[in-house]
Amino acid sequence: MVLSLPDMMAVGFFLFAWVSYSMAVRLGLMQREGLNHSMNQYRMRWMDEMSRRDVRIVDSAIMASLQNGAAFFTSTSLIAIGGAATMLRATDDMLKIVGEASMGLAADRVLWELKIIGLLVIFGYAFFKFAWAYRLFNFTAILIGATPARADPDETARAAMVRRASRMNIAAGSHFTRGQRALFFALAYFGWFLGPYAFMATTAAVICVMAARQFSSDARRALEDDDNPA
Repeated sequence: MVLSLPDMMAVGFFLFAWVSYSMAVRLGLMQREGLNHSMNQYRMRWMDEMSRRDVRIVDSAIMASLQNGAAFFTSTSLIAIGGAATMLRATDDMLKIVGEASMGLAADRVLWELKIIGLLVIFGYAFFKFAWAYRLFNFTAILIGATPARADPDETARAAMVRRASRMNIAAGSHFTRGQRALFFALAYFGWFLGPYAFMATTAAVICVMAARQFSSDARRALEDDDNPA
């Protein structure tokens, strides 16, 4: 077998941690307390405020910033895919370097190529998420432009456009978040090159860091209501 029992356990733990964390953020009880959920509320508030402005230069500037961020990470994911593909092409050279290193690392060709292919899959997933987020931010900008002005007498149409723009904006942010999450888990995946036990340790470390930022970070506390300004 290409994968040993510790390797299979490490890969299983990695996939379980990724899926479980994603579900906890999206569907769990902690969603009401998470940073992403709180920011979604402000996305809806933003679209409501946008509909009340006659001049929407500020909204256009914010959308341009969001699109630029998505475009940057899309390009970064492509570069990462190229780097992983280069590692796969230079397997013999990499195995020689690993074999000469005094770290006790395994230098099995098939296992090495399998690890690189897994890395390519993660970066490919991140690329598609960022690219789709960029597209959805474009759609949001179009919906902002299609939102009736404040003076429009049809309040029902304006409220409907606000809901559509809010949902599109939230969807774009969700896909962008998933792309970033894939990059974070790619860092954990690099631990597999040091061995299965290091892989499980790096996965656990990444989960702890992301959970802390999502539920108990200074950014999350900044969104909490505080009766004491001090």
